Amino acid sequence: MSLVTKLATARRKPGRWHWTDVAAYAYLALGVVLMFGPVAWLAMSSFKTQAGLLEFPPSLLPMSQREVVVAGHAQPLPLFEVTMPDGSTRVLAQVRRIGIQAQMVDPANPAEVIRVPIDKRTLVREFKLATENYTEPLERFAFMRFLWNSVFVTVVATIITLIINSMAAYALSIYEFRGKNTVMLMVIGTLMIPITIILVPVYLVVTELGLVNSLWAVILPGAATPTGVFLLRQYMLTLPRDLIEAARMDKASEWQIYWRIVMPLAMPALAVLAIFSVMWRWNEFLWPLAVLTKTESYTLQIGLNAFQGELQTQWHYLLAMTVVTLLPVALVFVFLQRFITTGIANTGMK
Repeated sequence: MSLVTKLATARRKPGRWHWTDVAAYAYLALGVVLMFGPVAWLAMSSFKTQAGLLEFPPSLLPMSQREVVVAGHAQPLPLFEVTMPDGSTRVLAQVRRIGIQAQMVDPANPAEVIRVPIDKRTLVREFKLATENYTEPLERFAFMRFLWNSVFVTVVATIITLIINSMAAYALSIYEFRGKNTVMLMVIGTLMIPITIILVPVYLVVTELGLVNSLWAVILPGAATPTGVFLLRQYMLTLPRDLIEAARMDKASEWQIYWRIVMPLAMPALAVLAIFSVMWRWNEFLWPLAVLTKTESYTLQIGLNAFQGELQTQWHYLLAMTVVTLLPVALVFVFLQRFITTGIANTGMK
């Protein structure tokens, strides 16, 4: 019996139900619905047509109106289930609607036109995945370019973040110097400064450096993160000092100690910071929106904004591409989430 099966069939008393078992499973089921319900709704809605997204009441599954090809008509006609005056029902195809009357034909005998009140007909629906929601944006928009820009920004920014933050954490955890605690407090204090406060000054610096409309303008300003410095410092404080002193006695340089001893030992914390950095950079919107104005420089999050116009929003494309942007981060989290608990548990944070 697998671990999942054991957890799903666990009881307070073997062989019988207790009210606490019912309450626990009900609470867990509610949590699953609240956490994964919106995700399931997003995934299903990404396969709906534009008309299917606007219908009321909404449906979870992607349903669309069934159509049929009728002789003498260039386009497929929508099918309706019609209640006839004698009480019988027929499946007819609608040619056109005029006011409160609809002109219908029998697909098997399209020569006869039947006039039906619109309140006597019901849509014939079928389960259908609108896969064009995923294929058309890739053909009509520079979505692959946006994807490459996001991948480049995320990978390069994560590497730079790991190097800079680990160096700062190494100095603040291994070295002893006057004002070390003050420096650490100043680093942590920057967490209380929202990005909107420093947006204009940082933008002016980026402009003076000539980095506007460059992906480096998105990568460099956030290379050093106070959260990453704090996380790595707390982990490095747990490393044995005897090992570092032994390396110094063997005449190892500070760079060798940092790169060949401290970094391998801090790998769990680095993995946690890498996961956080990937999520931060991949989902970043405000700062790229400020410094990127050319379409060829857009990241995914900015590219998604292109589906929203002043008069109309292409929700079917927007939802489909949102699912695409969520997949890389979800895969990274699924495969590396075990490092989060391991790394944070060893940082000394409670």
